[in-house]
Amino acid sequence: MKSDNKLPRIINLLAGLALLIGVSVEVLTGNHLTYSEWYLWLQLAVCVIFIFDFASALTRRHADSRYYILNILLLIISIPYLNILHWIGFVPMRSTAVIIAALPLVRSFVAMGVVVQWFIDSGVKRLFAAYLFTVVCFTYLAALIFYDYEVGINHHLHGFGNALWWAWMGVTTVGAQIFPVTAIGKILCVLLPVLGMAMFPIFTVYVTSLYDRGAASEVQSGTRVAQDESKPKIK
Repeated sequence: MKSDNKLPRIINLLAGLALLIGVSVEVLTGNHLTYSEWYLWLQLAVCVIFIFDFASALTRRHADSRYYILNILLLIISIPYLNILHWIGFVPMRSTAVIIAALPLVRSFVAMGVVVQWFIDSGVKRLFAAYLFTVVCFTYLAALIFYDYEVGINHHLHGFGNALWWAWMGVTTVGAQIFPVTAIGKILCVLLPVLGMAMFPIFTVYVTSLYDRGAASEVQSGTRVAQDESKPKIK
């Protein structure tokens, strides 16, 4: 990857990390009724960075239609809808605002995932890294949303640690003794096992590729040893 393309992606990474930390602090320490003023400004700043990156990407690269479709989708989830609603005087309920606020966070995960793939040269390893990163990010996001919706009304939920445990047990299809009571919680309860089952074949492909590489390496080593032994020895 060229160095001139790395700087905007590093900026996106830092912006995404800032938004992830900000939304985590807001969910864990907020009043669960409205969003804090500082968080709205943080989300606006991060969304502006993402939108500027979208505009600059269109000017510095000409690719096929799939590239533009992907970037348009990224633009859609980069728009600060929550800020726009506040500007026009419409303050949505917290239950609705959580979903709206999660859209720029998804864009942040995309920026982080691109940087993660920089350090991986193999195609199979990149696939596995994308799998692992998607599972971790979605599970953490699901835990945040579940905690924000269920805290105070779910008597089995005792802190964010329980919500995170619930999410991981869901994605591994094991399940936990915490049963959702809200509609969003029940939806997440269905989506998490689906994500885990959908991603499991990728893990299987990765393990199989490692085994095949090891077997191929052993065969090559054995062939070289046999060839060396078959050569006549010079006295």
